[in-house]
Amino acid sequence: MTTPPDDRTFRREMATAYRSGWHFIDLGSAIPHRGDSLMVTLFGEPILVVREEDEDVRAYRCLRKPRGAPQPVRCAIRYGMVFVNLDRRDHQLIEPDTNQAIPRSA
Repeated sequence: MTTPPDDRTFRREMATAYRSGWHFIDLGSAIPHRGDSLMVTLFGEPILVVREEDEDVRAYRCLRKPRGAPQPVRCAIRYGMVFVNLDRRDHQLIEPDTNQAIPRSA
């Protein structure tokens, strides 16, 4: 794949990807057919990237626990490249803090 050096959209998306915790895995052509998968290790964590039956590409974090189910990981395809985001803050629902201080002034 060749990209002209003056493609501002591409450079902006790449800067956003690297700054936001997104990491390049491989080209989308590495898993061309339904059911194809790719296992990679990223920062010591095994990641499974799969092309599902509906032609979508999904990624899963493989747990090392004996009975742990794979956890879904955010995955995106941009410009034919597969990116995953391992930042756990993106995968957890954030509950509002209910322990707020209430002033006791009269």
